[in-house]
Amino acid sequence: MSCFQELLLKRQSDRKYSDRPVEKEKIEQCIEAVRLSPSACNSQPWTLVVVDERETLLRIKQATASMGMNKFVFQAPVIVAVVLEKANLTASIGSVIKDKEYPLLDIGIAANNFCMQAADLGLGSCMIGWFNEKKVKEILSIPDNRRVPLLISLGYSEATLRQKIRKSKGKMCRYNSYKQSIGS
Repeated sequence: MSCFQELLLKRQSDRKYSDRPVEKEKIEQCIEAVRLSPSACNSQPWTLVVVDERETLLRIKQATASMGMNKFVFQAPVIVAVVLEKANLTASIGSVIKDKEYPLLDIGIAANNFCMQAADLGLGSCMIGWFNEKKVKEILSIPDNRRVPLLISLGYSEATLRQKIRKSKGKMCRYNSYKQSIGS
């Protein structure tokens, strides 16, 4: 098995963290993985806001855990807000012409690079879409004309590595035609 395949098996959405702080160097390596991420027309439509200061972190956690969701964030020593920035002109025009949200696709790629780098460094992470965006933006002084599609929790995982349960190849892949299944 290749190192990349091992990393794919290792990376999971972790929801249990130790209280061990994450070293700044490791956070910086995860940020660098985002910086190097590909994006439509090299637009790089993201800004990361790393939250590791105790009081601000608590407020972000409170804005993230609601209605019984995401209680695990209270264990995470770091939360990263992924801010959606305006795409460059070429990507913006392409999004309109092709009716595709290239900046959101780009953010997904960047967030995945962040989480894969975290896993490679022995850290756990979880992408979070359920949170009070208005409150998060207020706490982090993010302008009203920006969106925060994702938060990422980061820390040393205490979760057990889970077996990945995925659809068979035959249910998620076709060759040459949507109607042509490759079997299971």
